[in-house]
Amino acid sequence: VLGLSCASLAAGRSPGAIPLYVVFDAWLLQRVASPNILWGGAAGCRPLLIGWSAVTDSLAWPALVLFLIVFFWTPPHYWPLSMRFKDEYEAAGVPMLPVVVKDSAVARQVVLYSWPTVVTSLALIPIASLGWVSPVVALPSGAVFLLAASRRLLRHRAPRDVPSASDK
Repeated sequence: VLGLSCASLAAGRSPGAIPLYVVFDAWLLQRVASPNILWGGAAGCRPLLIGWSAVTDSLAWPALVLFLIVFFWTPPHYWPLSMRFKDEYEAAGVPMLPVVVKDSAVARQVVLYSWPTVVTSLALIPIASLGWVSPVVALPSGAVFLLAASRRLLRHRAPRDVPSASDK
């Protein structure tokens, strides 16, 4: 159906997207290794490329940068959620990163992936000729995103069992 209504480039990219996400990511990798969110992010970004090519019948730099934004954004977006539901993932046998490493290590990864998320979002501005509104929104939003990630890291690095003055 897509081949009849859209550009051939999009139709050619579509058949592998659903099996990649459902079979490879959801059924196989989710239960095998902690980097599962990275593979899921890559699979989840494919519709972006398919949509771009359906509209333009090409793959240009803006589409690839959008792919990278979503790919890099997926871990710092999802790992904090999975930290909250760590017990449920563990009970289900899903080795999400917070299940297999300490919260401080997860928080460090959140910061590490937040930087390329912000950098690629800013790189889109000149590549896609987005005008003045985009940097006005992207710069403060990126700063807030990095600040939130950094605060999470500081919070998880702080010692938890420090005796209070009254305990001495």
